[in-house]
Amino acid sequence: MSNQMTKTARRALHAYVSDDAHDAWHDFAAENGVTVSGLLESLAPHLQNQADDVSLEATFEDSIKSARAVDASRRRRS
Repeated sequence: MSNQMTKTARRALHAYVSDDAHDAWHDFAAENGVTVSGLLESLAPHLQNQADDVSLEATFEDSIKSARAVDASRRRRS
């Protein structure tokens, strides 16, 4: 089997965020000795299982409201 086939398949996740959000992600990752990619990868299972975990649902509720506001603001600017 080739070296390429033994690696786990990966796909890019791309987003445009504000300078402050960009810095917050990278600063948090650096302070904790991880990468932003590692943080995103580690969050994925929690997002997939959110419906099964009431505490996670409450945790993400504010983030979802905030994300909706950001998305609406960006749509208005277009």
